[in-house]
Amino acid sequence: MKNYILDTNVLLYDPNAIHRFKKNLIIIPVEIVDILDSFKRNITELGQNSRTVSNYLEQLSSRGDLGKGVPLENGGKIRLFAEEYEDCLSARGLESKKRVDNRLLNLAIWLTKKNPKTPTIIISKNINLRLKADALGIKAADYEDKQTQLPERYKGFAEITVSADILYTLKEEGRYSFTDQKFSPNDYILLKDGQDSKSTVLGRITGIDGTTLIPLSLQQDDILGIRPMNLGQTFAFDALLDDNIKLVSLLGKAGTGKTLIAVAAGLFKVLREGKYTKLLISRPTMPMGRDIGFIPGDIDEKMRPWMQPIYDAVEMIREQDRRSRKRSLPKDILESDDLGIEPLTYIRGRSIPHQYFIIDEAQNLTPHEVKTIITRVGQNSKVVLTGDPEQIDNPYVDSISNGFSYLVNRFRNQEIAAHITLTKGERSKLAEIAANVL
Repeated sequence: MKNYILDTNVLLYDPNAIHRFKKNLIIIPVEIVDILDSFKRNITELGQNSRTVSNYLEQLSSRGDLGKGVPLENGGKIRLFAEEYEDCLSARGLESKKRVDNRLLNLAIWLTKKNPKTPTIIISKNINLRLKADALGIKAADYEDKQTQLPERYKGFAEITVSADILYTLKEEGRYSFTDQKFSPNDYILLKDGQDSKSTVLGRITGIDGTTLIPLSLQQDDILGIRPMNLGQTFAFDALLDDNIKLVSLLGKAGTGKTLIAVAAGLFKVLREGKYTKLLISRPTMPMGRDIGFIPGDIDEKMRPWMQPIYDAVEMIREQDRRSRKRSLPKDILESDDLGIEPLTYIRGRSIPHQYFIIDEAQNLTPHEVKTIITRVGQNSKVVLTGDPEQIDNPYVDSISNGFSYLVNRFRNQEIAAHITLTKGERSKLAEIAANVL
């Protein structure tokens, strides 16, 4: 059995973390409970997670003395640690009482001295705490739910060189079955003739078996004046416009057009085809850099700074639509009931049927938040998530543990989901260079 000391940020990130350590002893110092209490009135997911952990600890207290340890369902044990222990850090030049992270380090040293045969490990998402632990010879690790780990970035498409016979079969029969390769459902494939590189066919894997390829039926007309500018956007538009694909995730660096094409496809499906009753667009209210503080006005005025990128995308689409042969957008689209731009703050408890639902900047969500959002989706709705795991403003997630990466991994083998990684920037030459070199 091992001792695992959990930091506050682990419990705020995943309130179910207590159950992730199997047949070991989970130690939560009482000072961690004080910090959890400071979050309980927070209306964000941090507040919800704080309350979830506190309620669960109260339930456990009915089974026995938490101060001595209470058994868990998975064979492990949890202990709310309030015992006095000696100061082991002062001799090393660190204050053991003023800082909570130092108190965790002190507790780990004391437990190791008391029982050196039992490994004691601090679990924290605070990298500086882990660095100090390493310097002090204390075992420490980041909290990583194995379900969120991606061995390599899943792109959602592949380029394959084949014989001319295979290209001919795909064109004539409308399908081709691979015998030596298997893909995920709705993976996109670029087939190239091995003898003639200019001879290509675009296709998509259909069915759960991951071996059957069908050619793409490319959209001939523009999408409200917007046309795909590269291969990735071509694949993305196919997924965004296919009503059988209920969940689409678009990953791309700044300037790849993920938000623009998602909004264009949503407006197209709502206004031109009438497949959905409304386009709903949301994003986390996570500022980049220092928060600007209090913002006067009603809810729409308060949310405008966070939602401005969405308004910019709608304005650009409206300008392009004006020049299109088949104009579809009304002049007052931003005031129209067909379009809703809302924060994610109040999503809990809602049901969202018959809507095209876009979640922008999804990399700033936790896995628990993503689950909360997706489970709100009702009948005949479609969900699109856009994000860049390399641009995260949420201090409680990273490029692997964020909800966007978690969702891509968990839905990879589902027939109703598609994922496309956009790699080529189209905003401007300057933006593309900046995204690559800065």
